[in-house]
Amino acid sequence: MVLEQYNIKQLKDISEGELLLQHEQIDFKHILIDSRKKQDYQNSLFFAIVGTRHNGHKYIEELYKKGVRNFVIQETGPFLNELKANFFICENVVTALQKLTQFHRLQFDIPVIGITGSNGKTIIKEWLFQLLKPDFNLTRSPKSFNSQVGVPLSVWQLKKEHNMAIFEAGISRPMEMEALSDIIQPTLGIMTNIGQAHDEYFENWEEKVKEKLMLFKNVEELIYCKDHKVIHEAVIHSKFDPKKTFIWSKKTSADLLISKIREDEKETYIQGIFKNQFIDITIPFLDSASIENAIHCWCVLLHLGIDNEVIKERMLTLAPIAMRLELKEGINQCAIINDSYNSDLSSLNIALDFLNQQKGYTGRVLILSDMLESTRDEEQLYKDLSKVIHEKGVDLLIGIGKQMFSHQSLFDVDSHFFESTDRFLMNLKKFSFNHHVILLKGARNFEFEQITNVLQKKAHETIMEIDLQKLTGNINYFKSLLKPNVKMMAMVKAFSYGSGSYEIASTLEFNHLDYLGVAYVDEGVELRKSGISLPIMVMNPEQTGYDAMIHHSLEPEIYNFNGLKLFLESLERNSYLGNQAYPIHLKIDTGMNRLGFKKEQVMELIMKIKNAKNCKIESVFTHLASTDEVSQDSFTHQQVKEFKEISEQITSHFDYPIIKHCLNSHGILRFSDYQMDMVRLGIGLYGVSADPFHNKYLEEVSNLKTVVSQIKHVKKGESVGYSRKGFATEDMIIATLPIGYADGLRRSLSNGRGKVYIQDKPAPIVGNVCMDMCMVDITHIPAEEGDEVIIFGEGHSITELARDMETIPYETLCGISSRVKRVYLH
Repeated sequence: MVLEQYNIKQLKDISEGELLLQHEQIDFKHILIDSRKKQDYQNSLFFAIVGTRHNGHKYIEELYKKGVRNFVIQETGPFLNELKANFFICENVVTALQKLTQFHRLQFDIPVIGITGSNGKTIIKEWLFQLLKPDFNLTRSPKSFNSQVGVPLSVWQLKKEHNMAIFEAGISRPMEMEALSDIIQPTLGIMTNIGQAHDEYFENWEEKVKEKLMLFKNVEELIYCKDHKVIHEAVIHSKFDPKKTFIWSKKTSADLLISKIREDEKETYIQGIFKNQFIDITIPFLDSASIENAIHCWCVLLHLGIDNEVIKERMLTLAPIAMRLELKEGINQCAIINDSYNSDLSSLNIALDFLNQQKGYTGRVLILSDMLESTRDEEQLYKDLSKVIHEKGVDLLIGIGKQMFSHQSLFDVDSHFFESTDRFLMNLKKFSFNHHVILLKGARNFEFEQITNVLQKKAHETIMEIDLQKLTGNINYFKSLLKPNVKMMAMVKAFSYGSGSYEIASTLEFNHLDYLGVAYVDEGVELRKSGISLPIMVMNPEQTGYDAMIHHSLEPEIYNFNGLKLFLESLERNSYLGNQAYPIHLKIDTGMNRLGFKKEQVMELIMKIKNAKNCKIESVFTHLASTDEVSQDSFTHQQVKEFKEISEQITSHFDYPIIKHCLNSHGILRFSDYQMDMVRLGIGLYGVSADPFHNKYLEEVSNLKTVVSQIKHVKKGESVGYSRKGFATEDMIIATLPIGYADGLRRSLSNGRGKVYIQDKPAPIVGNVCMDMCMVDITHIPAEEGDEVIIFGEGHSITELARDMETIPYETLCGISSRVKRVYLH
């Protein structure tokens, strides 16, 4: 019998640890690892995971207030005595999580497909889900949940109604796969391929393959491609029973021998020999990765005994897998989240969590189609769906499809239902979407792209993509470099270095940063109007904006006596006589010679602030001029020495704590001894660093891309562009792109100095860059009108473009025009 719920007492039998019971609520149904996610808190067990970049114990009191009463911890603290809750105290929280989900897996005697390899795991998992859903009631890993924590969360989704599961497993270091194997316990295994990912942690590929194969130590059948020599030899050396393998190959005899691959305009025909018979499939993809992934899926279906005529029919319906959410600017100051991922409860939960991150809007809207991806009992499915939507705080639900329409009585939120997408679009004028955040979540045959086209703000075809997941990864990497209790301020000035103001600030607030920094008052005011509640320091406050600053609780940098005098007058004018003095930040000039108090002014500064009754020093800081220049390190050390002397002189005269900070992004990476109480993270947020060691762990978050507008054949001797600066020395093919210097592609890139990338091949700029367009040489690139063009990103660093422009990445990012549409990916 499959357990519907567990209780915290059972952890004593499943994992080693000590149990402290202080509350009668011992049962739980849900696992929680993130305090920011909306959930049924009362029926949740929180695992306080400790990582190199985060510590879940910080959020125990917050979760207790939300209703959580069961916790798994590995660190003790005052909360043990202060909170009337149940605590399972163990040596390692992640291990306890793995043991619990391993026990949960043992309750099920069903086929489980385990997938590992360097690439293709998620695509194969999703395609198998599409191909097998007519035959099985499936569950599978959400998105790319394949890590030491992701796998347990995936397996926990197993319910009594499931009769098959598909889980992927990924590793980055040796000795990681055994735990995942014990949790998944696959009956059928797929080894996709082997590549360079995480090579730095393994001696060679042989060692990496051997580690990955541990997932399949007890499988009934292993599917892999014999042409991957390293994998095939590792399987042989591991003494894997040949009777337990299903092998495919393009070269030699195998269970499935691929005899022909023919690519047409939009499809690929694949012929194979199976059990001495010719069989074939056709897939709606052309790239080699999709072909390999589809053949792996083909092998699974053949192994399961599905007739090849049925397989052929299903293969033609394979849909592309969207691996990320897109946040776009919509009409009437709305934000549109487009999620074309499969429409099911697990992916909906992820999308709704992202919806809830977006603050400052008048309401959260969910436009949802029928859940065609599930084979569960329909009535129960929509009851569960209603519960999820209620728990996640959706303000307005628009249901589309016959199933949604027939089950509308189950939903207790403000809702409207339509039997088709066309019906909704005919009634769209009834909805006054204004300053809403709208999540579009639809099965593919509902064609929600029609809704996207109507609600999305129109812009030209040049876009800048900002990957919020990579941004979060960079935040976490910098957090891992900090000493305990060191705060972090993130700089979001200058439109967050060109990446967008509110959207970036919202992600930073969601990730529990301590402070935001802006350059001017109006930047801070816009963030407050958008619902950002983090403390915000204004680095260069205009004196005419002091009143607005106080009204919106923004904290000024004070860098001279006149500014201090005028701000104190503004506090009096606004009758700021609250219980707490208003926070200000003192800028000390230690050699930058830009803004700030000099050493000889400090005693007078101390006297003036002590005499002021309505302000207090929140922080004292300086700006280091050359943390990225090794040749200037002696000057940096001298600046820090002087700052320490001045800051200690200031803090000694006040009886409350004052934050001290001096490090920027490069300083965090190079001068860890100078972290003090807080650091300021700027360009490093966006994955840009001049340090080769740290570059390995940072990811550039932005892609600037456009499309080919027109292709022309230019004869030898003809000119191209303004002033006839570009000449064809031979017959050429020229592509015109809708991007120019008004978008941020500087004119200095003209005449071959700059280049773009089409089909991953460099295309030099020909002639002068125009205001709105430029022309590039594609003579040796088989491009077509409408093809994607990469300006930077996707393996082509912004640093490279900045070098061609004879500037720095800061200026390049900040120079991307606001008319270039920003699309945020998660």
